[in-house]
Amino acid sequence: MGAAGGRPGFYVGLGLALASSSFIGSSFILKKKGLLRLCRRGRARAGQGGHAYLKEWLWWAGLLCMGVGEAANFAAYAFAPAMLVTPLGALSVLVSAVLSSTFLNEQLNVHGKIGCILSMLGSTVMVIHAPQEEEVNSLESMAEKLKDPGFIAFAVCVLVSSLLLIFVAGPRYGQSNVLVYVLVCSAIGSLSVSCVKGLGIALKELSSGKPVLKKPLGWVLLVCLVICISIQINYLNKALDIFNTSLVTPIYYVLFTTAVMMCSAILFKEWQHMVIDNIIGTISGFLTIVAGIFLLHAFRDVPFTLDLLPLFLQQGRADLQASWRSADRLQSHQHQPLLPSEDNGCQSTEEEEVEGESM
Repeated sequence: MGAAGGRPGFYVGLGLALASSSFIGSSFILKKKGLLRLCRRGRARAGQGGHAYLKEWLWWAGLLCMGVGEAANFAAYAFAPAMLVTPLGALSVLVSAVLSSTFLNEQLNVHGKIGCILSMLGSTVMVIHAPQEEEVNSLESMAEKLKDPGFIAFAVCVLVSSLLLIFVAGPRYGQSNVLVYVLVCSAIGSLSVSCVKGLGIALKELSSGKPVLKKPLGWVLLVCLVICISIQINYLNKALDIFNTSLVTPIYYVLFTTAVMMCSAILFKEWQHMVIDNIIGTISGFLTIVAGIFLLHAFRDVPFTLDLLPLFLQQGRADLQASWRSADRLQSHQHQPLLPSEDNGCQSTEEEEVEGESM
């Protein structure tokens, strides 16, 4: 499983990927808290096209955390293959789920805890069976890969589908379907990973004294990366403002990882020399992560805790149903879009702020 840079590179990439997941998972919580504070103050919301979040310090703190996480992620891609770094993004889902239950009052039930465990196990399996990418040691070899007809076709499909989602599906379904904006972030994100990989190679060449600054490819990759990240930030803000964090984060991870796997397989030919057991292991690990994230999300509103487990061993169901109804009255419908019920969302935000100030 050694990366292109050997075992030291593997451990450096692994450590950077873990740090990246921690910072990115925390950034979702800070951004959401900032957006909820804007709702309480009656400001124009990101989901309605507003940009008042630019004046909210909590949002900027979240952006700073995401910037640190993305920088660590950037460095991780320079030291390790994309198929080693990307699956560890599942840990950001776990960090976000744990922190949201603490700071956003989003309950994590038994299903969610099992989902977190499955996601961690799936990530471990994917790391063990990570495919080895082809050697890309210079910008010249990177340029040759970018000229590959398969990658060009993939990039065109990503751009066309993103434009359709932004200008056709967005105005019609963006407020009611979480997939619209998250698909935009995921598709564009797959291209940003390619830019990050190329810039990592450029930085390595620059540190070795090569005249990288005179080569246009490095600057082109930098401009493309800035554009891709800007688009991701904009539409991720829209998704977070309209839908619950526990809904956006796992779906974004699954779609983003799938897009990166496809892009890496086409651009770096990572799967070309893999043996069958590693292929099965990679696919199985990814499906395990998907199953874990499904449990984390699909049963989020089910008031099922460890205290209710003994009730399943009893023959009478009356107490069980009464307990579920009682707990259900205290549980919010977290998967509904926030914008249609804006007044209720602001009221709950006010309560969260009071609780946050009393801590």
